[in-house]
Amino acid sequence: MTAGRILGEEGRTAVEDPAQATEARRGAGAYRSRGITLVRGEGAWLWDSEGRRYVDCVGGQGAAILGHGHPRLAETLARQAARLISCPGSFANDARGAVYERLAAFTGMARFFLCNSGTEAVEAALKYARWSTGRSRLVACMRGFHGRTMGSLSVTWDRHYREPFAPLVPDAEHVPFGRLEGLDELARDAAAILVEPVQGEGGVRPAPAGYLAGLREICDRHGTLLIFDEIQTGLGRTGRPMAAEHWGVQADLVTLGKGLAGGVPMGALALREGLEPFPVGAHGSTFGGNPLAAAAAVTVLEVIEADRLPQRARRLGEEALATLRRELQSAPQVREVRGLGLLIGIELRSKAGPLLQRLAAEDGILALPAGPTVLRLLPPLVIAEDDLRRVIERLVVRLRGGA
Repeated sequence: MTAGRILGEEGRTAVEDPAQATEARRGAGAYRSRGITLVRGEGAWLWDSEGRRYVDCVGGQGAAILGHGHPRLAETLARQAARLISCPGSFANDARGAVYERLAAFTGMARFFLCNSGTEAVEAALKYARWSTGRSRLVACMRGFHGRTMGSLSVTWDRHYREPFAPLVPDAEHVPFGRLEGLDELARDAAAILVEPVQGEGGVRPAPAGYLAGLREICDRHGTLLIFDEIQTGLGRTGRPMAAEHWGVQADLVTLGKGLAGGVPMGALALREGLEPFPVGAHGSTFGGNPLAAAAAVTVLEVIEADRLPQRARRLGEEALATLRRELQSAPQVREVRGLGLLIGIELRSKAGPLLQRLAAEDGILALPAGPTVLRLLPPLVIAEDDLRRVIERLVVRLRGGA
């Protein structure tokens, strides 16, 4: 394809990237372009169409948990693709069986519904909660984010996502994250309380001490299901296999997604021991648990355990957070540094967008927002220590007013 032409901000004519031009013309318009065309990755590095290299602290929004081009994952995908890709859930499959056992050992949960994404896992959790309790009310948290399908959107808090599609599920209520006051009354007739142990999209906010344990007590008292959304925080991201382990609390249901299959689309709903399985026909998925994704997930879980990636994330995250807090405690642009493991947020006193643009354009660092004023780092768990230190050093320089 021949590159088109676009008019620059000052009237200059510039060459337009063909991939970006096609996406702008043919895409449905759901995404705001960052103006970069990514074509290759290796570990925690990405290259654009012009050959420029970036440190990846976006990590496929948490999906590239083993980074890019991981040799074991690539080998697994090639081998399984040549063997069997599709197998409906009504037939057993060895790859699916293997991932069930791996997930049980990794999460401590008993049963799993395999699907294609985190938002589908939330949908399954909401359906299960309503079916198993016979109740309709759902309780979720302000600043929480659980997906964009109609059910998961009903428990997502941000009006920017919700209001264009109202009315949604009418029995979904939102309460302040971290506060137990008033929840006892709400839980009396609620099917479930849904919470992220660390709010990701909502600003990288870890649960305060005692909060998750308090939710567990309230749910137990009223026969309400407790759901942990670990789509972003699970699989070693926060320094434990599952984030809730930091607080020693087990949920009834846990949703997983993003990095579960290393970037291959996959989600899962996990049920604790003692819960009844779905009745036949109550839920399903054409692609959920397909052999390709299942084999990828087995490899991801094997690598996470063999390479001790949760322990590595804890150590690197503690070092990064300590440096950022020490160096930015008097920085006028910074309100607070928060995080757990390799999920790190820096809350600014202004919009995060300009800083994100400058980091990409001038420092070769790709990072994410978490709301309008929070810069979020979500690198692959395999990021080299020197690369992470360079990212932290550049952030310190930028936020202390340096060049």
